Amino acid sequence: MKIESALRDQYRKLAKDQGYRSRSSYKLLELVKKYNVVKINDSILDIGCAPGGWLQVSKKYCGLNGKVVGIDKSPVRPIAGISVIQVDIEDPNVLQIIKQRFPISYDVVLSDLSPNVSGIWHYDHERQISLTLLALDISTKVLKVGGNAIFKIFEGEFSGNVKQEACRIFKKVTTNKPKASRQKSSEFYLVCSSFCGTDNSPRYCKN
Repeated sequence: MKIESALRDQYRKLAKDQGYRSRSSYKLLELVKKYNVVKINDSILDIGCAPGGWLQVSKKYCGLNGKVVGIDKSPVRPIAGISVIQVDIEDPNVLQIIKQRFPISYDVVLSDLSPNVSGIWHYDHERQISLTLLALDISTKVLKVGGNAIFKIFEGEFSGNVKQEACRIFKKVTTNKPKASRQKSSEFYLVCSSFCGTDNSPRYCKN
């Protein structure tokens, strides 16, 4: 068995043994532990939350008094203490729907969005970047000043567009590829700290 396949199977087994709904839970666990972006009592919005692995990790870190809300166009099996809105992020009314259901500001926005992969690389890359830019735009409307965010990106021609926009509105933006990500995968994550609002002031971005 190849090393990468063995690691993938290891995380899949861990998820099953530890009660997480997806192997990707370990990506968020690693990022939260390293960058401390989610804290006790935080309010968290998870965009593209199905099947719920990141929701479970979010609840683990924000505790009983924290608030976790997920949105996804696919249904998500209920998780105790977590709210889910079934809505397509590309719905033009998505922000209004979120605010109507939960008229609060969030400490953290998470996005592990991925399109249904077609196998046509340039198309999949553009679709993923488009979805992530939507998630970034939503974050500017719902995050508290000083809030944090994590966005998945498919590396490619347009990935710099997301980072450039993130750098405009967060004090610090760091790139990371968690160990639980397949090494041959093009995905990486932007870990964004200290939301400053939507002015055009220059920000510091760490690679």
